Amino acid sequence: MSASEPLYNTRERTGKPDHASVDDVVELVLERAEAPRKDHQDAHLDEAMAAVVSRYGPEVVRTTILRVLVDECPFRTATVGLNVDNIDGVWIGTTATQFLAELNALGGG
Repeated sequence: MSASEPLYNTRERTGKPDHASVDDVVELVLERAEAPRKDHQDAHLDEAMAAVVSRYGPEVVRTTILRVLVDECPFRTATVGLNVDNIDGVWIGTTATQFLAELNALGGG
């Protein structure tokens, strides 16, 4: 990526309607946390998010995802002030970026 391109292609950063919004990513994270996929290569992400959402609640997860995808915070730094373990910030950031790529490959949210 060049320096002029956004770090993550979210609608909030690019203004492009074919990019998924942060809300699209959050919705998918929460949906899959509620009903983790079985026999899928990324099922471990769903299961990790189920535990994280249960532990911290959906608003903390949403704030962390926003900080990662829009504010360019590193995964661990995105949890500052939220009383979230750093490793859970890594799980949230990893999952959010994976799901964003998935949504964008499908043409947005």
